[in-house]
Amino acid sequence: MGLLERARKEWFMVGIVLVIAAAKLEPAIGVKGGPLKPEITITYIAVSAIFFNSGLSLKTEELTSALMHVKLHLFVQIFTLVFFPTAIWLFLQVLSVTPINEWLLKGAEIPFLSTGDGHTFQISTDNFYFNPLLFALYYFR
Repeated sequence: MGLLERARKEWFMVGIVLVIAAAKLEPAIGVKGGPLKPEITITYIAVSAIFFNSGLSLKTEELTSALMHVKLHLFVQIFTLVFFPTAIWLFLQVLSVTPINEWLLKGAEIPFLSTGDGHTFQISTDNFYFNPLLFALYYFR
């Protein structure tokens, strides 16, 4: 296998090496506020393109098969968005009647509101995940 044939086969790796070399030679292009505007292009466009491209690579049969696991999807969503937040909320309520320092409880509220992963149906802003159910449980008690 010749070098040109190998480069055509490994086009993605060649592209990565070229982009890294270009970034080493001229780093100002990719800096925040620079001509590429990475705060927009990376955050929104590149991430969307990666997920879209991953979705295109799924076979229709695999996607349909995965969508048929409704019970599993419901279990994961209910566990993540209802059970776990409620269990943590109840645990914090029990701890609040103990002589524990109140600032330790306040520090536990942040992970309590985030549930740690920011999955579906949660609003994400700057690495802080807001879960509406947790907000309702905590602030409308």
